[in-house]
Amino acid sequence: MRTRICTLVLALLLVLGGFSGADAQEVGIIQAVATVVSSMSVQGTHDLDFGSVTPGVPKTVDKAAAGSAGEWRVTGASLAEVSVTFDLPPALSHTTSGVTMPISFNSTSASYDDGSGSQGTPTATINPNGPNVMDIGGAGNLYIWIGGIVTPSIAQTGGDYSADITLTVTYTGN
Repeated sequence: MRTRICTLVLALLLVLGGFSGADAQEVGIIQAVATVVSSMSVQGTHDLDFGSVTPGVPKTVDKAAAGSAGEWRVTGASLAEVSVTFDLPPALSHTTSGVTMPISFNSTSASYDDGSGSQGTPTATINPNGPNVMDIGGAGNLYIWIGGIVTPSIAQTGGDYSADITLTVTYTGN
């Protein structure tokens, strides 16, 4: 019995001694939020077309040449910043023989429009040989054009030649 009384007294002392009343306390809450931008689409809408090429005579297609310049249409989040890179071929290949014909692109071979201009009067000229950063237009569209130069040899094999030009567009997050 004495052990029970000592245990009860000890428990009561611990409860009363350890209880000092409630401390003042404040709580602040925030939310984590994010907006996912709309998906992007990159569509090649026109091939870079040199037409008929004469052996030994270089031929140039300007980026502003409607119907000949290569063209892509990018649709995405309005006013979003994007990084644009080109994967450019060093040559076109003959469709059956594998013979090649050099193609080149200079620092002013491409341009883009964000809706404030046109192919003939683009927003800016861009260098297809380096990375580029630009904004998608307010209507969610971006147009990119590219020209280039083919240099056939004097003994260039006749026939059709082609090569892929790949445009990669990525949201920067800015």
